[in-house]
Amino acid sequence: MVMRNEAIKYAELNYQRTISFLNEIISIPSISTLPENSGDMQLCANRLMEKFKDLGFEHIQLFPTKKHPIIYADLLHAGPDKPTILIYGHYDVQPVDPIDLWTSDPFKSRIDGDYLYSRGSSDMKGQIVACLAAIEAISETGRFPVNIKYIIEGEEEIGSPNLKPFLESHKDLLKSDVALNPDCGMVGINTPTIVYGLRGLAYFELGVFGPDHDLHSGVFGGVVHNPAQVLIDLISKMHDNNGKITLPHFYDDVLQLSENEKAELNRLNMDDSYYKSQTGVINTWGEKGYSPVERIGARPTLEVNGFLAGFTGIGAKTVIPAKAIAKLSTRLVPNQDPEKVHQQLLEFVKANIPNTVRWEVEMLSGGHPSISDTTIPETVALAKALETVWGKKPIYKREGGSVPVVADMQQILGIDSVLTGFGLPDDNIHSPNERLHLPTWHKGIGALIHFFMNLES
Repeated sequence: MVMRNEAIKYAELNYQRTISFLNEIISIPSISTLPENSGDMQLCANRLMEKFKDLGFEHIQLFPTKKHPIIYADLLHAGPDKPTILIYGHYDVQPVDPIDLWTSDPFKSRIDGDYLYSRGSSDMKGQIVACLAAIEAISETGRFPVNIKYIIEGEEEIGSPNLKPFLESHKDLLKSDVALNPDCGMVGINTPTIVYGLRGLAYFELGVFGPDHDLHSGVFGGVVHNPAQVLIDLISKMHDNNGKITLPHFYDDVLQLSENEKAELNRLNMDDSYYKSQTGVINTWGEKGYSPVERIGARPTLEVNGFLAGFTGIGAKTVIPAKAIAKLSTRLVPNQDPEKVHQQLLEFVKANIPNTVRWEVEMLSGGHPSISDTTIPETVALAKALETVWGKKPIYKREGGSVPVVADMQQILGIDSVLTGFGLPDDNIHSPNERLHLPTWHKGIGALIHFFMNLES
């Protein structure tokens, strides 16, 4: 207990230095999807490698991929009789568009009250720094109780295209007992949360092509089928009046909730009013027959993420566009498979598109859903840690988002994941004015210290 208290004290005394390091890596615009930021990706990876060296990690390596590098580091001083924890993170962030909606520079941290505003503050540079702060606090005040291996990738925000091959080709290097993944969040500031289910993802670009160039809508309207109208009609058919997705066989493999799971999820009090307050919508929407929290975590979805066609500038331009493109994402639940969903979308388009246009579907990224075992010792250790810090038992929930690496680690490395994180639902991740609630994050550092120390007993 003395060592535990000393580690907590160390974290408190160095809290401002921890924030300074967070501000430093936030200032690096590591946007993985934009080619112009490839240098920033390398810069961010290099700075994290320096941090690992400062913390005494060994075997620090930067593995190149076809796009952005993966960082590996380990700290294996606890001995072969102690468990090995593989910690996951990603140093890439989303683009900042639309930039005019930000109230400050997205890559210069701004603290306003209890919040730190910047891109990547919550997703997930803040979570990386919290974990490193906990490791430092323990290492500087005593012997670290378990062995650690660390991987931080730079492509999570673009679907981790090179992570799965890396896992497959480095099984021996990454051999561990369990993974710690802090890329999740909490239901609220007073509700410690353990995530045990994650939805998968299948992301597509659907294009409809008509004339070989934009046409005058007066001269050709009524003769040429408008690709934008075709695409709108097609998308409108992808849900029925009950919010059910109409892709053929889409629900065949969906794992149904047990009655116990339904009861646990609906204890979260994440009802219509909760989601209305979080989003600003006047009413919620979704698949009939399921509560909002069930729709979020345990039912699959299909969403339009972007739509491009014709003239979108200020004023008027009367054209029939030559093409129309939509970005579509499906969130998948156990036991759905992204490749199967790809085939289901192709089958749907073939059955519903008119013969007046050409079309293409490209699958841009995909990841499998996952369910984690909440009874493993490491998850029990996390539950005790959260209860110690928050003074109440954590809740268990299925998350609506996707973290494909969890399923990949289950399938390739044969290890389960402990899923945590200290972001909040209103952190505006992927949106302008992303923010981190500092008191919750501060508590999170303490909880991680207790988590690692709990693994010793």
